[in-house]
Amino acid sequence: MSKLDRYDLSILAELQRDARISNQELAERIGLSPSPCSRRVKQLEDDGYIARQVALLDRKMLRLSLTAYVLIGMDRHTPERFENFEAAIRTLPQVLECSLVTGMDADYQLKVVVPDMDHYQKLLLGHLTRIDGVTSVRSSFVLNQVLNSTELPLTHLRT
Repeated sequence: MSKLDRYDLSILAELQRDARISNQELAERIGLSPSPCSRRVKQLEDDGYIARQVALLDRKMLRLSLTAYVLIGMDRHTPERFENFEAAIRTLPQVLECSLVTGMDADYQLKVVVPDMDHYQKLLLGHLTRIDGVTSVRSSFVLNQVLNSTELPLTHLRT
């Protein structure tokens, strides 16, 4: 991967804010002509800095009003047990994030989005507690989302 210069960092910052921006507008914002700007975006994609571009949907408009953070405890800490759990979690579209964690009384932390408590209960009792090896499930529910960003910080890369 190549070293990122100020134009690359500016491109990444702008695309994080709005990936639908036209190449012409992007070029104007970062101070390049359109052709070199387009080449740089392509190179950032090829180098893996831009993994993919997505549309961010509004959860409330889609009636997905309940967000839960779920801590999962496992009975055994073996590669096979973890692989089985992770494979099962990947099949659940309600689980937006799954992280193997340390420093707390849990092995995994999940971020779950569902329409309401009834749907959460179905997910919990019908799926999460039925995964082999799951010994504990502790849920915390979001009352108010203070900050929700998908933009990664880039300031540490600026020279």
